[in-house]
Amino acid sequence: MNANFQAVKEVMLSRGSVKRYDTYEMPKEELDELLILAASAPSAWNIQHWRYLAFQSEEAKQRLLPIAYNQIQVTESSVVIAILGDVEANQGARLVYDEDLKQGEITQAVYDRTLGQIDGAYQNKQYARDAAFLNASLSAMQLMLAAKAKGFDTCAMGGFNSQSLVKEFNIPDRYVPVMLITIGKAAQPARPTSRLSLDKVVLETL
Repeated sequence: MNANFQAVKEVMLSRGSVKRYDTYEMPKEELDELLILAASAPSAWNIQHWRYLAFQSEEAKQRLLPIAYNQIQVTESSVVIAILGDVEANQGARLVYDEDLKQGEITQAVYDRTLGQIDGAYQNKQYARDAAFLNASLSAMQLMLAAKAKGFDTCAMGGFNSQSLVKEFNIPDRYVPVMLITIGKAAQPARPTSRLSLDKVVLETL
């Protein structure tokens, strides 16, 4: 078996939702490395819909705690990352495509056509919201796998008050909270969970 595949397989299968963490102060360089890897996820039109809000200080985590319904992993973990989705991600498209055009990766015609397609799609508010959640979730999964590969454990949390998070931390309207992810050194392993068999999840092979 290919060694790279085996290593990735082990990371994916060993990842679990850890709720209790040991004390560990994560250096900024380590956190930055994880977020850089998270931000390398794929996205529609490569407009990179994700934004991150990191809660690392005790004061910030205490403010977050009631918003996350007092789940203990918020305060025990090294850092909590709020994954946000950008419902106005089209506004950043030019940052990406201006550079592509400058480097000669695309032609002016492709540039104009692509930006027109993106702006057209974002006239639909439902599409913009759906795209924010979908693409930010790709980055969230990449963050959890990167953390596991580096020796950390994580827990993806949907149990929090989204409106309170926005209000308490003054999150601009263009960003919608998608999930919280705790990251740290496990004090207790994740609870074993079962998975549906392939015949239950593959509806049909066409």
